Amino acid sequence: MADSLVIVESPAKAKTIGKYLGSKYIVKASMGHIRDLPKSQIGVEVENDFNPKYITIRGKGSVLKELKDASKKVKHVFLAADPDREGEAIAWHLAHYLELNEGDTCRVVFNEITKQAVKDAFKSPRKINMDLVNAQQARRILDRLVGYKISPLLWKKVKKGLSAGRVQSVAVKLIIDRENEIDAFVPEEYWSITAKLAQNGMNFDGKYFSINGVKRELNKEADVQEVLQAMGGNPFSVVEVKEKERLRNPAPPFITSSLQQEAARKIGFRASKTMSVAQQLYEGVELGKEGTVGLITYMRTDSTRISPIAQEEAKEYITEKYGADFVPEQPRIYTKKNSNAQDAHEAIRPTSILRDPESMKPFLSRDQLRLYKLVWERFTSSQMSSAVLDTMTVDMASGDTIFRANGSKVKFAGFMKVYVEGNDDGAVEEHKFLPPLAVGDIIASESIEPKQHFTQPPPRYSEARLVRTLEELGIGRPSTYAPTLETIQKRGYIAMEEKKFIPTELGDLVIQLMEEFFPEILNAEFTANMEGNLDQVEEGTEDWVKVLATFYETFEKRLEVAEDEMKEIEIQDEVSDEICEKCGKHLVYKMGRFGKFLACSGFPDCRNTKPIVKDIGVACPKCAEGKIIERRSKKGRFFYGCDQYPGCDYVSWDKPTGKPCPNCESMLVEKRNRSGAKLQCVTCDYSEEVLDDDHEEQA
Repeated sequence: MADSLVIVESPAKAKTIGKYLGSKYIVKASMGHIRDLPKSQIGVEVENDFNPKYITIRGKGSVLKELKDASKKVKHVFLAADPDREGEAIAWHLAHYLELNEGDTCRVVFNEITKQAVKDAFKSPRKINMDLVNAQQARRILDRLVGYKISPLLWKKVKKGLSAGRVQSVAVKLIIDRENEIDAFVPEEYWSITAKLAQNGMNFDGKYFSINGVKRELNKEADVQEVLQAMGGNPFSVVEVKEKERLRNPAPPFITSSLQQEAARKIGFRASKTMSVAQQLYEGVELGKEGTVGLITYMRTDSTRISPIAQEEAKEYITEKYGADFVPEQPRIYTKKNSNAQDAHEAIRPTSILRDPESMKPFLSRDQLRLYKLVWERFTSSQMSSAVLDTMTVDMASGDTIFRANGSKVKFAGFMKVYVEGNDDGAVEEHKFLPPLAVGDIIASESIEPKQHFTQPPPRYSEARLVRTLEELGIGRPSTYAPTLETIQKRGYIAMEEKKFIPTELGDLVIQLMEEFFPEILNAEFTANMEGNLDQVEEGTEDWVKVLATFYETFEKRLEVAEDEMKEIEIQDEVSDEICEKCGKHLVYKMGRFGKFLACSGFPDCRNTKPIVKDIGVACPKCAEGKIIERRSKKGRFFYGCDQYPGCDYVSWDKPTGKPCPNCESMLVEKRNRSGAKLQCVTCDYSEEVLDDDHEEQA
């Protein structure tokens, strides 16, 4: 008969742990938090040391009754919520509801849900850590004060349904600031000169480097002509060859933010999807005869620490799989990415490196397998030897100019045999080989190709780039990035265009008001310092009430000024030339989650909406009468169809070009992926690369 009750957050976690603990334990789920601040009021007694007025979350009555009844039938109650601030707070609320003694050693934590880790955790339960609880309470109350004090002002002065927040408002401001940079950007002309060269049957490129011994930029066509004249039509003579070895080290194992960034780059996951799939892998997957097993360690962390046991297992696996040369002489120790990083638990890694992605394939969904493969490869490579690259730099003179050729080849793959970190621009790393060259060699050029370029504005933020920036600024924590990105889109402050964030008029307006009346909330340094204060509360070196009081002293004064001086603003919709076919009124432009759309100005009496379509100047290849237009799906993805629909049902995810295939005369479509673009025939195997200027500049 069971004599202990174990409470976790989710049924999936309960199922996995229940199989490990056996019949003496009953394992039940609280379904997340059981108490929170009320939605109908601020729920914080500011004058009484910010005392929170918690209430039971609506709908949790039956769950709580079940937990209460179960707790009365056992000798011990263990609270096994996640190993972070939120998990500690859930445990504290449960202890309060179940009337457990404050000194009880009822708290059990584990960083991975494996049989050994769970059993070890139950050998050493501890008391609830009130420093962790107070850090969570301080964050919750702080966000409640900001949200519930500023939001009503925005409702009254601007529009209902708006909100403000410490992290979300800074994120929106970053996107707006970047858009302003792009708008203000003035392109500058510059040129390059490439010599197409060949030696011993190998083709390679030499790039203009200097003229008359001076490295001078080519800012205009006249500069190019000066270089061409200085070359004088002379062949190239090798004047210097530098060869050296270069070591390249692996990336550290994942933390939450780097997992979100890399999942966006390599498998196209949104931050929220990454965390959802990671949660499934953490809580446990059925592995046939092995039973239910958690496949990765806890996915909300900003520590790159790895346990010695995991390192030793990785060493043995890598030695057996790839050879002793692929294991570094000393285990790799990765330092914290930033000074505020919490080292309470490990980096994100597979719970066992022996469960390689191929062996897990039969048990995982497509999304689970893709993310697990990413985690497994990143961790495995992080424990491997450095790669060794042979690099070669060759300077060649032609008249009074120097052209330079760079080459590299992998001498020893090391970690690169398993995994190479991606980048935000989607550029694919290529190793260019050079032929054997020696000083004095004469090389004839096949062609000299000058090319005009223009500098590019800074790129808009993608999810990955924004998460990286927030992390670098010290804003937010592992658990906040995904919900923050969701919130600012739901509020209509930003929209997505080609997987990049663009600000809306509403977002711009709200941030202008915030800058005028609540500048601290938008100050990245102020917000980062507040995160540091919350970390000090967690460490037990700062009092949470003092942190809140210091913040509220200035905040309260700002509120009083804003209440008196913030003017009411009426947002006017931009009227289009199109007429609503249902009621005859003009359609107006609205901004939705995935960009602009048309809606009837007669709303709410008329709820007609239409997507904004774009003519791409290509005739429909199916009916030959219609034109191809660009549209958005309900999920925000672009697709292409005939404007004669439903008379013509032509549709394509790839952009039609109107160009005929040189082999079969069918239409070529533009296919894009993270490494660039190419034109592909819809009928045969013909394809050709597309020179993407933006991609070229970034690469």
